[in-house]
Amino acid sequence: MKLKTLSSIPSSGWPTIPEQALTPGCGKMASLDRVKVLVLGDSGVGKSSLVHLLCQNQVLGNPSWTVGCSVDVRVHDYKEGTPEEKTYYIELWDVGGSVGSASSVKSTRAVFYNSVNGIILVHDLTNKKSSQNLYRWSLEALNRDLVPTGVLVTNGDYDREQFADNQIPLLVIGTKLDQIHEAKRHEVLTRTAFLAEDFNAEEINLDCTNPRYLAAGSSNAVKLSRFFDKRFLYLFTSPQPPHKALNPGDSV
Repeated sequence: MKLKTLSSIPSSGWPTIPEQALTPGCGKMASLDRVKVLVLGDSGVGKSSLVHLLCQNQVLGNPSWTVGCSVDVRVHDYKEGTPEEKTYYIELWDVGGSVGSASSVKSTRAVFYNSVNGIILVHDLTNKKSSQNLYRWSLEALNRDLVPTGVLVTNGDYDREQFADNQIPLLVIGTKLDQIHEAKRHEVLTRTAFLAEDFNAEEINLDCTNPRYLAAGSSNAVKLSRFFDKRFLYLFTSPQPPHKALNPGDSV
């Protein structure tokens, strides 16, 4: 189910979900709990293609730049096949923009960072800069209520302690795996493994134009499911109340 693209925020508040966004047969989904997950990363790394693949299980044929934020939904079964099984749906918030944006743009982006239950950090495996910028993206989202110090790097390294107290589940996803030459693959994947370790997160590396990377039963699918389960646990063990069911006319 594709929700409305949030290209701007009107002065009256959040845009509302039009009734036609909830298609026939979605009544059951509308009664489920929902979890909000940010999808962050530099422009051009393939966030929109990734979100489309995760939610629609299809390749996005004609990706375009995201202005503001777009939201798509994926249904997930927590602890599927066990007595504790519970179905809920995940809102994946694909946030557009650049980490080097002006402060006014960052302030506008900050409204998307409220009531977050998980963060997917996306980088382009062929672009080392996009990997390094994940530190800045995560700090922007996690420290949204703090005054920026302006100093994020010391001697070229990021301080892991900045993330030590973070309770929000993180997942690092590298895209464009198919574009890395075989001779370079080991070097690149070793570097990204350290990146995921810094965030105390699992990592998935894939090609968004090939659904087989997330095929049921694959190691990537298992990691993804494990991350979604963590989001569910964070939702119901954190102080913030669970999201209410989405109904026609509700604001995002």
